[in-house]
Amino acid sequence: MKKIKVKDLMVPLEEYATVSTDATLYDAILALAKAQRDFSRSPYKHRAILVYDKDIHNIVGKVSQLDILRSLEPKYEQMSEKGTSLARFGFSRQFQKTLLEQFNLWDKPLADVCKKASKICVKDFMYAPGEGEYVGAETSLDEAIHQLVMGHHQSLIVTDGKKIVGILRLTDVFIAVFQEIIACNVDDGKQSK
Repeated sequence: MKKIKVKDLMVPLEEYATVSTDATLYDAILALAKAQRDFSRSPYKHRAILVYDKDIHNIVGKVSQLDILRSLEPKYEQMSEKGTSLARFGFSRQFQKTLLEQFNLWDKPLADVCKKASKICVKDFMYAPGEGEYVGAETSLDEAIHQLVMGHHQSLIVTDGKKIVGILRLTDVFIAVFQEIIACNVDDGKQSK
């Protein structure tokens, strides 16, 4: 897999959902819907949105599906640090249900989702990627896989020098590995019937 480079599998920035830091959740959802509609290279549609500041090539954040759902219920911010899962700390499903009731989470389940989506600003709930979430376009796929696995990332932001040029999705990497395995002609000692 060393011959495959990140640039061979990445989705160019122009084909990915992007919004500015000043966009609303509603704007972000519309951008994601458009990018999904226009993307035909893969059966797997985009699941995140990249956030830029004044320059579209200066990505300063990401918005995942979980970020969107979490943004619709602001009380989650009171409960835990952003991006942490209570299940990781060994809390049972019953304990999590108790928190739902105690904090009165989703007490108005999606009743005013349209109103909320038009008022919530992306910069208030986006995730700022860390240093380990960037990968060079010329990096080998092996190294990118290592980065994805070690960081538990769903995607990596692809750079060419200082310019952001695309995104490497875990889904596309998995498809490449999957196809490589299928193409193998492994003799495992089993005889055909």
